[in-house]
Amino acid sequence: MTHTLGIEFGSTRIKAVLIDEAFRPVASGDYTWKSDLRDGVWTYDLEEAWSGLRTALRALGEVSVDAMGISAMMHGYLAFDKDWNLLTPFRTWQNTMTGEEAAELTELFGFNIPQRWSIAHLWHAIRTGEAHVGKLAHITTLAGYFHYMLTGVNAVGIGEASGMFPIDSAACDFDEAMVEQFDRLVAEKGYPWKLRDILPQVLPAGADGGCLTEEGARLLDPT
Repeated sequence: MTHTLGIEFGSTRIKAVLIDEAFRPVASGDYTWKSDLRDGVWTYDLEEAWSGLRTALRALGEVSVDAMGISAMMHGYLAFDKDWNLLTPFRTWQNTMTGEEAAELTELFGFNIPQRWSIAHLWHAIRTGEAHVGKLAHITTLAGYFHYMLTGVNAVGIGEASGMFPIDSAACDFDEAMVEQFDRLVAEKGYPWKLRDILPQVLPAGADGGCLTEEGARLLDPT
């Protein structure tokens, strides 16, 4: 019998659900959490995310897992340096400080950019002169962060990616023309990165997303 594990970081609960090959639920666990308002920013603590995930997984008992997937609340902004140290608290979909930036990018791209999208948060951080932007090496979503920590692969599914930056449906990748537009927009800032450098890889459905590493397994269960 094969088992597939689904993990979700929702806005009120962290959930782990195990199903069999007939899509029947086998076991489940959860952990209740909530966002905090810190310095005017709605955020969740990543250490609590890890401890909550471990709590949810312990409820599954001793089981084998053949495949797993991660989902998380909509988009937002997680910024890391080259060593994957968090540069600023996770900015969730609840925040509404990016209204002007979302409108500006919508006009620039000719494509609707909602406030919660990662690119709107990045442009907000640039426009307001946040110091962390010069140290950026990676931006991703909560699901993308956990995917990387568990597999060592810095990638997100194309559905997740479409909430970070506009997608070229033909290429199944970030829209290259809009990427170049954004790079020109911020060129005068002299940052040591281009947008492609800091975005995750986009993977379509069915592509190899990596495997759980030994380090990732220890994060899920230190024993």
